[in-house]
Amino acid sequence: MYDQLKQLLKDTGAVKTGDFTLSSGKKSNFYVDGKQVTCHPLGLKLMADIILDKIKGMKVDAVGGLTIGADPIAAAVAIQSQGKIAAFIVRKEAKGHGLGKEIEGIIKPGWKVVVVDDVITTAGATLKAIAAVEKIGCKVVKVICLVDREEGGAEALKNYDFDPLFKKSELV
Repeated sequence: MYDQLKQLLKDTGAVKTGDFTLSSGKKSNFYVDGKQVTCHPLGLKLMADIILDKIKGMKVDAVGGLTIGADPIAAAVAIQSQGKIAAFIVRKEAKGHGLGKEIEGIIKPGWKVVVVDDVITTAGATLKAIAAVEKIGCKVVKVICLVDREEGGAEALKNYDFDPLFKKSELV
């Protein structure tokens, strides 16, 4: 599965070199357009199967993370779990209307959750998602991403079980 997913990263053009500005504002000569894989039917299936394999034997109630990077991954894992794991989405900011929720989907205090994302650089978005679920009383049992850019994210997540599917050094 890993080899097939790695090939898909290349075949879809998700891994790029050139001059890029990242969401952090940093400049980089390496970019991963994770949505080319996380919105690809085979990519989603492979990712969900790998994630389910990584959490096999763990008590996990839900999977999710900060919108938009986590959304397709969480949905795919929930579907592939065959009704055993729910999905949730952490908003970038709480809604200003309706119920004013910061987290959408199915998640309850006390649940054990896996936080996912497509690409992690410094882990800012991932830490925001973690803070949101911990604020409502959930326990983060694992953090998984498609690609760790190896630019500080792992260090920022040192207090969590961080398990990227790939690292930048494996793709360039």
